[in-house]
Amino acid sequence: MARPLRIVTTGLAATYPFGGVFWDYLQYPLGLRRLGHEVLYVEDTGRWCYDAAAATFVESAAENAAGLARALTALDPGLADRWFVRDAAGATYGRDWRQVAAFCRSADLFLHISASCWMREEYFAAARVAFVDTDPLYTQASIPAYLAGTVDAGGRERVEMLRRHDVFFTFAENVDGPDCRIPTGLFRWIPTRQPVVLDCFRAAVPVRARRPVLTTVASWEAARGSELIVGGVRYGGKAVEFERFIDLPRRSPLPIEVALSGAAPVDRLRAHGWRLVDGYRVSRDPWVYREFLSHSLGELSVAKHAYVASRSGWFSCRTACYLALGVPAIVQDTGFRARIPDGDGLFAFADADEAVEAARRVEAEPEAQAKAARALAEEHFDSGRVLGDLLAHALG
Repeated sequence: MARPLRIVTTGLAATYPFGGVFWDYLQYPLGLRRLGHEVLYVEDTGRWCYDAAAATFVESAAENAAGLARALTALDPGLADRWFVRDAAGATYGRDWRQVAAFCRSADLFLHISASCWMREEYFAAARVAFVDTDPLYTQASIPAYLAGTVDAGGRERVEMLRRHDVFFTFAENVDGPDCRIPTGLFRWIPTRQPVVLDCFRAAVPVRARRPVLTTVASWEAARGSELIVGGVRYGGKAVEFERFIDLPRRSPLPIEVALSGAAPVDRLRAHGWRLVDGYRVSRDPWVYREFLSHSLGELSVAKHAYVASRSGWFSCRTACYLALGVPAIVQDTGFRARIPDGDGLFAFADADEAVEAARRVEAEPEAQAKAARALAEEHFDSGRVLGDLLAHALG
């Protein structure tokens, strides 16, 4: 590397102060720092922050920003003053705004992740501005109507915001596949995946000390926010796939436990054998979240119907963390098998029979499957490899 690059990354870790959200976004600056680059984390959303203890949204980000600062400093003291948060009231925390604007003007790359940032002109001043789509199909849903001239005002604004970026990445790993139904007009989407900083996810819990249960962490989405129509086809969220596999716990050789948040039909799920625990209790900070994942014998999870039906190839950030902890994962196939191998450590299922057989494998071969899970994470999700490839495409 000729010189360290100056890179800005964005996120929602203070806006939604949950363990999974933290790891989704903060592994970008952590991983880029491991590669020797100069990084600034920016959280400028225009949104109110979620106060998880009070279960409501609040205008001030003061408390959430303080929590973000503590977690960043604990993981990498070099990031202790390398962050900036602006809340819905316009108050700022961390770096002085004038320093942030100056860093952006001199930046080699502004990495806009998940449409998380209010894209001010100062941010577009970076030499290159890249968009990372972590929510495939939802991100591209307005493109057909935009091209047809029938898009609504909100959809037009979203597409035109995207068009101001220079390069486009997506978690839709199958975006170029003949069976993928994601509209790709206007943009050339480059497949990428969640980077995992492996030294933050060592398999610290011996397999024999793990609970003999399959787990996952999930949010039950509001129906209105998860449903969309693209090309005349109606797509839904994760609730649609829960319905398809509602009886799976009755067939599984291992109990299935979901750390669940949102307005889920908990009585009905429990009646079908799903073990439910409070989602906030296991996600209240990055360390508790990581502990919950690491004490599981395996993960078992469905995906959003939109990811599955579109054959997107989307792969969960959470599942990548399970694998890095040496916890094997049994997850619904979205079309990712062409790029991420399954069969040991990772099992993709299309129906209940495949999920049950995978659960039997995990129960029968816990040590071997744990070892295979970690090896797969090292091969396919290591932040050095993932981010090195992303930078090559973004700046090449």
